[in-house]
Amino acid sequence: MEDISVFLVQNWLNLTALAWFLICFRGYIFYVKRKSFTTPCLVSVMHMYRQEWMMRVMERENRIADTSAIANLERSVSFFASTTMLILAGLMTVLGSTDKAIDLVADIPFAVLATRQEWELKILLLIVLFIYAFFKFTWSLRQYGFASVMIGGAPSPEENVSQQVKQVTADRIAKMASKAANNFNTGLRTFYFSQAVLGWFINPILFMCLATFIVYILYRREFNSSTLHILMMSSEPERKQ
Repeated sequence: MEDISVFLVQNWLNLTALAWFLICFRGYIFYVKRKSFTTPCLVSVMHMYRQEWMMRVMERENRIADTSAIANLERSVSFFASTTMLILAGLMTVLGSTDKAIDLVADIPFAVLATRQEWELKILLLIVLFIYAFFKFTWSLRQYGFASVMIGGAPSPEENVSQQVKQVTADRIAKMASKAANNFNTGLRTFYFSQAVLGWFINPILFMCLATFIVYILYRREFNSSTLHILMMSSEPERKQ
């Protein structure tokens, strides 16, 4: 117990910074998931577009363009999944060169000197984050594959199925595509938050400030960006008074 008390006293600032980072990281993901049900944002608006897209799919005999669009999305996710593996390889290399890295950061102004154990824990946090991102990207890839199969199995116009069946099928495919997109978004958010961890190598306070700034950037882009305003623009032409 005495050793734990000494550890807490000596590392209270680092522990506070880590706790604040986890609150920002997990809290923002939870907030976006809940808020998207009640507030227009990129997640909810894009789901509406996917529903409209899949309704158009039900009316098309030839769906090559639709499967090509899904394939393009898969390529983007695959790029990030591959990049994540390269980053993990780089982090493992840095983990084996801890002493050199500590000496390099020590020359940066306002940098707080860290022990070898503290440095390795910070690297391990980055490794955990990118492993998490890798799982999200690969799961997104699989879900886009499922959506592609669902498009291939959707009823064609010549089958003359009811409008209700078309709507249910379109909603189901749109939900699968949205799940894939949401997992991809979570992986991207993890990339964003991993940038904040870099500040921890310099100063715990900088780490907390960067985590807060990342939350602000992500919130502004997802809930109050010009991109969102364009997506929400009405397709009806404005009438002249």
